[in-house]
Amino acid sequence: MIAAPSANDVRNDSTLHRFKDLLARLSDRPALSLAVAHPCDALSLRSVVEVAEQGLVTPILVGPEAKIRAVAADAKIDISRYRLVDAPHSHDSALRAVALVRSGEAVLLMKGSLHTEELLHAVMLADTGLRTERRLSHVYAMDVPSYPRLLLITDAVVTIAPNLDDKRDIVQNAVDLAHVIGIATPRVAILAAVEVVNSAMQSTLDAAALCKMTDRGQITGAIVDGPLAFDNAVSLEAAKQKGILSNVAGRADILVVPDLEAGNMLAKELTFLAGADAAGIVLGARVPIILTSRADSARAHVASCALAVLMIQARRVAGTAIL
Repeated sequence: MIAAPSANDVRNDSTLHRFKDLLARLSDRPALSLAVAHPCDALSLRSVVEVAEQGLVTPILVGPEAKIRAVAADAKIDISRYRLVDAPHSHDSALRAVALVRSGEAVLLMKGSLHTEELLHAVMLADTGLRTERRLSHVYAMDVPSYPRLLLITDAVVTIAPNLDDKRDIVQNAVDLAHVIGIATPRVAILAAVEVVNSAMQSTLDAAALCKMTDRGQITGAIVDGPLAFDNAVSLEAAKQKGILSNVAGRADILVVPDLEAGNMLAKELTFLAGADAAGIVLGARVPIILTSRADSARAHVASCALAVLMIQARRVAGTAIL
């Protein structure tokens, strides 16, 4: 039996330059202050240092000081240049990291080795968090070797079972990110299992409603179409075979999944079977929130920070920075 190719076998780094292009846009820019919540294992601590060495950020390490120093010593990671804010446990680390952002001491927030839910709970607190009128959602920017452009997938991390109002914000958050990375009019595919509206499938009804919301200006800055099955969204040939006439089909920049489970599976399939790199951030808060995973490559960690830095810089240029 012939073994299936691994992600490393599929990937051809010489032809994949999309994340490098993002970094090139940040050259000769001052580093931004980054609050890192609970970087208490070697992986999260090393990823922070790698990003800092790229000149993108100046990290503030928030967590149990003795534990962070011990991890750094054991893993031979030099953190001597970075500020440490002592916090006794992960819950307090999240609260203090968010507080640094609220006070303006940091302009970016990053998850360390605590659970995502724990950090986002601190972000969502009404009086001390970083909430806005927009719902939080996560966007993966995926560099897929077999796809001709950067592919945004949302929401595969935060919103478990989004309703129509949630999906409106999920779409708009992704569109805003697409603009920042240079896609002037992103093509948004609202995914479902089929490409026709079926009253028994809520995802198709939501897709039709989101298209009409775009027509009425409730979603702006993009071309939105759906429902579209995954193959029709990314393959012109598949769309042609189905007779689908669409400005989005086969050329999607953004894939909006029906729910978190579908998105999570799709992102991991592209990563582990198609050799994709996945950078990801959470949008909808006062500042972008950088989430990293144990499965992420160093390149993806850096790219995630690059996305967040681009968002902050775009806000400042537009005069809409909240901080």
